[in-house]
Amino acid sequence: MTSVDLVADLTTRAVHVGANVGLWPGLTIYRFTEPTEPEWQEIRGLSIGVVAQGRKAVIDKGRRYVYDQFNYLVINGDLQFQSEVLEASPGRPCLCLVLEVDPSTVRSISDKMPGQRRISTGALRELAETCVISTLDDEVLSSVLRFLRSLSTDVERRVLAPLYQRELVYRVLQREQFARMLHFAEQQAAGNPIRAALIYINAHLADPITVATMAAQVGLSPSAFTRTFREVTGSSPYQYVKDVRLNRARELVIDRRLGVSEIAHRVGYTSASHFIKEFRNRFGSTPRDYCNGTTNR
Repeated sequence: MTSVDLVADLTTRAVHVGANVGLWPGLTIYRFTEPTEPEWQEIRGLSIGVVAQGRKAVIDKGRRYVYDQFNYLVINGDLQFQSEVLEASPGRPCLCLVLEVDPSTVRSISDKMPGQRRISTGALRELAETCVISTLDDEVLSSVLRFLRSLSTDVERRVLAPLYQRELVYRVLQREQFARMLHFAEQQAAGNPIRAALIYINAHLADPITVATMAAQVGLSPSAFTRTFREVTGSSPYQYVKDVRLNRARELVIDRRLGVSEIAHRVGYTSASHFIKEFRNRFGSTPRDYCNGTTNR
């Protein structure tokens, strides 16, 4: 199995330009026919990104992660980041996939791999990366293709796809990023207090959200919550909430169903003028101009 095989497979599955979903829970296949400017996105769960053709970049906290057909991306969940397509054309579209991975699957497989090198949580925190790039070798590529091909029939989707998805996780864990991927999975665990706080944030964007409120939700003192939140997400609680609100607002602006004042209220701003100012600072234009710009692309 080669990268040519992966291109052929994704070509048949990526029917539409942009995102193609519905083939498997947590799987999105993309087709882009031209380069794009950096756009803000949000990812909810630990995910693996693979490019079959073309080149993409993810930008998080000022750091740029570029990947193509020679490597793959592992990205932590509950993350606000920018994504851009660097190489794509109608004749040679950028073809890629993102597969969300259940953290419990990562942990259960890692428990059966006692010989793998683990590093301390403190050491991982010092690195503070939310994305990692690794070489896409033949074994990882083949496991991706086996998983995709098992989605072709209902029987194989039910019987083989879960097994091949586990194989892909195993192959990734075998590589040099074992400790970091396990760390990502632990951060995504249901019992993690910061994970609970992130769920609370997304469910209560229209409400006032303070550090004290979030800390009380997860049973921590405000100071302990702030310290732990920054260690897990790399952002302060205030900055993270602001990022989520503005990215949700961007989605609502593009949707075009609500006015600016209603969008501001939906994402927790009491002042429409303050919302417009922060939206412009983040995205480079007012909500109205941004909506018109996306419509005319």
